[in-house]
Amino acid sequence: MNCLKVLKKTVIDSQLYVSSMGTFFAVFFMLEQNTFRFPSVLLIFITYFSGYLYTKYQNTKYFYRIFFLNVITGIISAALIIFNHNEIRLVKWAVIVVLGLLYNSLFLETYIRKIPLLKVFYVGLVWALVNSWLTLPEFNFPVFLISFFFVTALVLPFDIRDMESDTVQTFPKLIGVQNTKFLAYILVFISTILSVFYLKIHCAVSFYLTSVITFILIYFSESKRDDAYYSFGVETCSVLPFLFFIIMEYF
Repeated sequence: MNCLKVLKKTVIDSQLYVSSMGTFFAVFFMLEQNTFRFPSVLLIFITYFSGYLYTKYQNTKYFYRIFFLNVITGIISAALIIFNHNEIRLVKWAVIVVLGLLYNSLFLETYIRKIPLLKVFYVGLVWALVNSWLTLPEFNFPVFLISFFFVTALVLPFDIRDMESDTVQTFPKLIGVQNTKFLAYILVFISTILSVFYLKIHCAVSFYLTSVITFILIYFSESKRDDAYYSFGVETCSVLPFLFFIIMEYF
């Protein structure tokens, strides 16, 4: 039990886990598009990690430490882009960072997280832009849609988890838990169908297998479940396409 608590505190609560999951999800599409580059992977991880840290600690006594860390990571990210990519990539990265700030910055009078029902789609939008725009020479609409529908579906179980504590209108509070699950099923199904038509065969199979596990985790989502079910279990769905791809490609 103590090991689980340490793991939760050092990996999950530190935002390392969700940042890694988002990064591996992007790597999956980079491999599918043959655009894998380590500087891009490092850039994506740093961007996710600093963004999630800012969101979590912006209203705590650690704010100034996190702000300083964000300045440093921002400089590192800009250097990675300047020395490994081009000014267009820098603009793309800056747009995504601004979108992240608009999501949940307390210095704004109204931010995205306060707007009823919008949160799930906004998170899907930002992750989808990372996968389909930031890492690719040109915007890839199929990759955007696959990412957008899948990530949006993954956020819905978290709304089920938080339905008792959320102060804004969310889908579970509006249409109920079961209908929220049906909505998530539909989004995952659309994402899977798109992957069959637009991704290479190994990647499409990887995404299909991921969808099966995602369906199961959505099915068992309840508001009373332990937080680890969501922050570890549901979150892990993002890395599954990459893992299945590696298994089929190299083993």
